[in-house]
Amino acid sequence: MGFLNHILDFFDASIPRHKKRKPMQTVEIKVKMDCDGCERRVRNSVIHIKGVKSVDVNRKLSKVTVTGNVEPNRVLNKVKSTGKRAEFWPYVPYTMVAYPYAAQAYDKKAPSGYVKNAPQAYAGNNNDGPHEKYTQIFSDDNPNASCSIM
Repeated sequence: MGFLNHILDFFDASIPRHKKRKPMQTVEIKVKMDCDGCERRVRNSVIHIKGVKSVDVNRKLSKVTVTGNVEPNRVLNKVKSTGKRAEFWPYVPYTMVAYPYAAQAYDKKAPSGYVKNAPQAYAGNNNDGPHEKYTQIFSDDNPNASCSIM
């Protein structure tokens, strides 16, 4: 049997034995859906992709969540093939953002409890604010550093 296995190794060498699997991930897409037909069309287009484990469609938030071993761009293109305008989910919960009502983050079209996932405008820039950080002014290492109150 050893000789036969040795010969079979030569024939199987050109065929890859293990395909690299895509990682398990969750893809969130924003799609405007008005009726049950739109929701069903989007769900059926995505559920037949190879590697999809679950599909959750939330018409109220205009959100489709796909979980599985899939590529995000392939899922987005499949949803766009239904004729709907689609994009990756651009929002995050407002509790995750430092300044949720800054001009860059606040969006009137966002669902309640969400803001845009954008770089935030912080209160103190290097151009107009003090260069010292407040944590350095009141340091535990040196209590007499810059304390003008005492």
